[in-house]
Amino acid sequence: MLAASTSLAACIGPRPAPPAASAVVPPPGWRTALGPATPIRADWWNAFGDPVLTDLVDRALANNVDIATAAARVEEARAAFRLARAQQSPQLGGQVPSTSGQTVSPLGTPSDAIGAAPAVAASYDLDLFGRLRQASRAARAQELASEGARDTVRLAVASGVATGYITLRSLDQRLAVARQTLAARAEGLRIARRRAETGYTSNLELHQAEAEYRATEQLIPAAELAVTRQENALSLLLGAAPAAIPRGLPLDRLAPPPIPDGLPSDLLRRRPDLFQAEQTLVAADRTLDSARAAMLPNLALTGTAGVTLSTALANPIGVFTIGASILSPIFDGGRLRAQSDVATARRDQAAYTYRRTALGAFREVDDALAGVRRSGEQAVALGGQVDALAAALNNARNRYRAGYSSYIEQLDAQRGLLTAQLSLVQARADRLNAYVSLYQAMGGGWSRDDIDAVRRP
Repeated sequence: MLAASTSLAACIGPRPAPPAASAVVPPPGWRTALGPATPIRADWWNAFGDPVLTDLVDRALANNVDIATAAARVEEARAAFRLARAQQSPQLGGQVPSTSGQTVSPLGTPSDAIGAAPAVAASYDLDLFGRLRQASRAARAQELASEGARDTVRLAVASGVATGYITLRSLDQRLAVARQTLAARAEGLRIARRRAETGYTSNLELHQAEAEYRATEQLIPAAELAVTRQENALSLLLGAAPAAIPRGLPLDRLAPPPIPDGLPSDLLRRRPDLFQAEQTLVAADRTLDSARAAMLPNLALTGTAGVTLSTALANPIGVFTIGASILSPIFDGGRLRAQSDVATARRDQAAYTYRRTALGAFREVDDALAGVRRSGEQAVALGGQVDALAAALNNARNRYRAGYSSYIEQLDAQRGLLTAQLSLVQARADRLNAYVSLYQAMGGGWSRDDIDAVRRP
């Protein structure tokens, strides 16, 4: 898999250096790298401090339909490997025919007879040039690649559930902000109506207050619709029918795990898509070896052994044959050569796919680290803006009630505060989702033990 160790740095600090060229090419032992893929850990989500989130991820990993489909593909690949391996074993077959009737003597005199000739046939391909062995190894690599594909789906489902839950909690908070704002504007509308009825102000302020109240009111059904759709999307990931999703901690109380000072790039070796790409490359190379071996002579051994029983014979007669055949292509119109060229091209495609996957892994990590940092900075700035606008709204409300300013000042402050509050909710959700993206990009999160295990002395 990844052949170099490059520091990916932490979310705070300089931009990580680009990976070396040797980090995005297959390692030296890729042709024999047949180890199992790293399983997906679900306990990493405990670091967020929300048991509901952890439970949802566990449920999705156990019941998701896409994961079940990927697991079925793994079983198919395992059966294909067993089939390819069975081609290297001797083939045995038996036949026990039964006949009854009459036999005819050389003089033409019929006589009653009952005869049977049981026989056993055997054949074995010596596979002198490794055609069957390479095909079996290619099937084994395909099996491992299917396991990598399954774990890729598991990783995507776990990340999708976490992202969906964070989005759901952000929608809940947006709905709460809308309802709080609606309550405040209802109070402003009541005051504006009372002032208009007493003739203290014109109907202009009343209509402005009513328009802002209606503008906030329409945010609530839109937010409720988004919540319902998000719950349905999460239910689908959980492998269940649409239903309400339990809630845990609010958005602003979710605490993502801290990022160490340096994340070694060797952690990316755990990514199942890299493992899949490597095993696909192994399978393509083994298929190429098998295609080349098919162009060489093939030696097969065959034999039969049996016994003939008949009432016309005093003793049974044993019969056996053994032989060998050599099959060598003489002229096939270029079919075998074309098959070899096809296998070569597919092997090259698999190598380029591995390189692209490795480069994409580094990009995803860099994007996630930048997202954690920049969205965190944005959330801090928006938090300060919300505090300032809340103070400004309080001042504008007091000045309006005292008659020192028009309603438009309070209206502007309310608009600005609502926009800043919704932006703050989105920034917090983006920051948490950046941690989820980093979890997926690192192939299943990180821990101090994982870092110490891959860090080189």
